[in-house]
Amino acid sequence: MHRRLPSLRGLQAFEAFARLGSMVRAADELCVTHGAVSRQIRALEQQVGAALVTGPRHRLALTPAGARLAASLAGAFDQIVAGLPGAQSAEAFVVSAPSTFAMKWLIPRLPRFIEAHPDVPVRIVEDSPSQPDFGGGGVHAAIALHRGPAPAGLAVTAFLPQAFGVVVAPALLDRAGGDLQALLRAPRLHSATFPDGWALWAQAAGLDLPPVGAERAFDHNSYMLEAAAAGLGAAVTAWAYVEAEIAQGRLLAPFGFVPLTRRFALLRPAIARHPGAERFAEWLLAEGRIAAPPPATESRPIPSPP
Repeated sequence: MHRRLPSLRGLQAFEAFARLGSMVRAADELCVTHGAVSRQIRALEQQVGAALVTGPRHRLALTPAGARLAASLAGAFDQIVAGLPGAQSAEAFVVSAPSTFAMKWLIPRLPRFIEAHPDVPVRIVEDSPSQPDFGGGGVHAAIALHRGPAPAGLAVTAFLPQAFGVVVAPALLDRAGGDLQALLRAPRLHSATFPDGWALWAQAAGLDLPPVGAERAFDHNSYMLEAAAAGLGAAVTAWAYVEAEIAQGRLLAPFGFVPLTRRFALLRPAIARHPGAERFAEWLLAEGRIAAPPPATESRPIPSPP
């Protein structure tokens, strides 16, 4: 029997909008423009002969017909993904991530995903220096800093803004007598994974760093942050890596944080090899929306060097 199906692109655009509740987020997930999603949904409405969305452009909602179609598409797309070669629900969903990001941000939040999706076993592995091998390397998705369009053949979900700033132990700030200029002359800590951190921060903050008597290098961000917490010096790091330590008062960010153009994103094959990939991407988006924002640099004036 011949099946008369509407455009698959239209169905995919409509399902993404219905699931995410936003044309903009649907466009981000599908790596197309907001206008392309809107056009595909309008074309789908013409093909099925019914209005699927209604309301003003900034507050669109599903019509009853749209809600029925969205409910059927969610299950249908899940079945398609589950039926792809190599997709087995019992197979662990393997995600590579920078080690410090995994330790400080991802793993503390992971119980919420496991509670919501107990049928998707997740395994977190440390990212490799090279591009992850989604074809045969055993990795289904990768968390990385990303900006710009999605690489060919990949889907990209940007879920968390990136910002960086200077962090110190409370004791170090006390020894400086609260003088931020004196703090800039404290020993500088570096990590091999972000060797240009101080130079980039100074450029973004618009200042010339004063000379210091000591600089200390560490192989990993996690080592550097422990050194900062121990009072060995000041470090430049990402907000995502120190959000918990700052909330606990273990570290302070006296200068605030400078936003960067790159965002933490989940990369995976455009045709997902694991049925849990899209659910994990949706969960990361939700976690990113509720994550605490960093204290802004504008609210913590950076002193000009004498």
